[in-house]
Amino acid sequence: MPLNLMEHYLVLTDDNELTRDFYLNVLGLKDGFRPELGFPGYWLYLDETPVLHIAEWSTYTAHSNELGIPVSTRSDSTGAFDHIAFNGTKPDEMVIQLEKFNVAYERNDVPHANLVQFFLNDPNGVKIELNFSV
Repeated sequence: MPLNLMEHYLVLTDDNELTRDFYLNVLGLKDGFRPELGFPGYWLYLDETPVLHIAEWSTYTAHSNELGIPVSTRSDSTGAFDHIAFNGTKPDEMVIQLEKFNVAYERNDVPHANLVQFFLNDPNGVKIELNFSV
């Protein structure tokens, strides 16, 4: 199969910095190289992979429209897209991070899989699943 890696997802936001800071401070992603793309934004990394792109709604939409590239429309939910998931280590440390930044979350224990999950939302309402083997 020609595909070998899920590289990134894009979050459109009204506040690039608020969204960036959430992913940097709460989830521990790293700010990294992003070429000039014709609109402001950020690329956030896990190791060497840019897993999250952040762009501001209006400038991204204007740029994409100039190129004839369709853009998602605003809605009250993420539509058919439900969540993005990350694997992690040290669930107790993640709880400390979430509580430090007052991020509401739901915990789901899956004992038959030796798994602890946390579900939370980013500042734009994107649902995030965090999975920890225990």
